Amino acid sequence: MALAKRNEGANVSSDINVTPMVDVMLVLLIIFMVVTPMLQHGKQVDMAQVNSPIDMHDADKEDALQVAITRDNKVFFGTDPINPDDLTQKIKDKLANRTDKTVFLKADARAKFGWVVVVVDDVRAAGVDQLGLLTEQKKSGSFAPPPAAAAPTGGQ
Repeated sequence: MALAKRNEGANVSSDINVTPMVDVMLVLLIIFMVVTPMLQHGKQVDMAQVNSPIDMHDADKEDALQVAITRDNKVFFGTDPINPDDLTQKIKDKLANRTDKTVFLKADARAKFGWVVVVVDDVRAAGVDQLGLLTEQKKSGSFAPPPAAAAPTGGQ
C-alpha cells in the first residue's frame, strides 16, 4: 500500500495582492483631504509674512483664545464675530478661571493699523498677561525688493 502524497505547497501563491491596500490608502487620503481644512482654529485671515517668526505652538491648542481682525476691520473671537465694545468683557469672562492668561491675535496684513491698536488695547484691558501676535513665514522669493535703479546721468 502506497502512501498518498499531497502536494499542497505547489498551489500556494506568494504574490502580494496590493489592490486592497491601495483601496484603503485612497480612502485614508480622501478622509485626510476632507478633514484637514476643518482643523483651522479661529477665523482664517491673510497674516503678515515675516522672515523669522517665533513659533507659537500654544495657538493651535483647542482651548487657545484667539482674536482675529479681517481686512474689512471685522473682529472675531475664535470663529464668532464680536462687537469690539464687548471684546474686553468676553475675554475677562473666558480668563476668569484660567491660569494661563494668554491671548493670540491674528490680524490680516491689510487691516488698518489703527484698528489693530484699538483691538490690542481692548485685549490688554481684559487683564491678559501675554499677547501673541501671529504671523506667517515669508516664502522665499516673495516680496523681494526691486533691483536698484541706475543713477540718472546728467549729461547734455
